[in-house]
Amino acid sequence: PEEIRLSKAKDSLFVKFDNGYETTLTAELLRVESQSAEVQGHGSGQKTTPAGKANVTIAAIEPVGNYAIRISFSDGHDTGLFSWDILHDYGHRQQQLIDDYLARLAAAGQRRD
Repeated sequence: PEEIRLSKAKDSLFVKFDNGYETTLTAELLRVESQSAEVQGHGSGQKTTPAGKANVTIAAIEPVGNYAIRISFSDGHDTGLFSWDILHDYGHRQQQLIDDYLARLAAAGQRRD
């Protein structure tokens, strides 16, 4: 990406890619869709649905080589790496990802807050 910028409230991440595509991803989306084993599971069908993440913020961002960033969140989660491809994909599918997350929460009888 050409630019990665954390919002002042630390609740969203702006990303501008080399191809001109720009997106702003919420901290909640990044947290609940983290690419960590804790969230994604260790195999097919093991994805978890973290509840109570509506107010999570981004505590820190650190580069990982030339291909990704590691995001640390205010709830202590810090094991997910976000590649440029993942961030680009999340930008294009943000509403679908949020809708799917809300449906999983509802099915589990859980809440965002």
